[in-house]
Amino acid sequence: MAGVKDGKPTRPYRSAVREESARRTRQAVVRAATELFVTRGYAATSLADVAVAAGVARPTVFAAFGSKAALLRQVLDEALAGDDEPVPVAERPWFRPVWDARTQGEVLDAYAGVCTLIGGRAAGAFETVRRAADEAPEVAELWETLLRNRRAGARMVVDRLVAVDGPLKSGADTGRAVDELWFYNDPAHYAALVHRCGWTEESFRHWLAARMRDALLPR
Repeated sequence: MAGVKDGKPTRPYRSAVREESARRTRQAVVRAATELFVTRGYAATSLADVAVAAGVARPTVFAAFGSKAALLRQVLDEALAGDDEPVPVAERPWFRPVWDARTQGEVLDAYAGVCTLIGGRAAGAFETVRRAADEAPEVAELWETLLRNRRAGARMVVDRLVAVDGPLKSGADTGRAVDELWFYNDPAHYAALVHRCGWTEESFRHWLAARMRDALLPR
């Protein structure tokens, strides 16, 4: 009988050392892919290029991720979250200030901080996906997922605003508020003002919080 020897069930063999080695390899591949996707672009980067940059064999990259599109998705996931742990963004410690805020203004200030953090990590990866979406159908699907996820995040924060302190700006319904917050949580704003214009992250965060307050809150 499979899995039984001498009447005793066997356990699948697991090596902590081997698992840690595999994780380090995946991390090296993701770091290399991030650099190449952002600097060269998605179309101009092959799995072989990533393998060379990561110091591993191409079959290793393919075995770990399956395809270039899947690797790009992993690059994005880790850029958004900051690591490879399977924890949703809304449950991360750095998102906690949004939940802990006691006024609508504090909610938006905290969310501006979240958007600044994500922009610093993921603006380049977002731009890579945006540019590649026109040419690669599998990337176009990923881009649509990113847009939906950003909108879901905006709705979650708007719901928090209403729960914390009541109505929003006069004349602004919930749908309009989600639209505006979705516009402002785009990492492209970080790329434009911090990467292109040379703003500090602190200046950007204050600007973003002020724009969100102007759009959504009563004066």
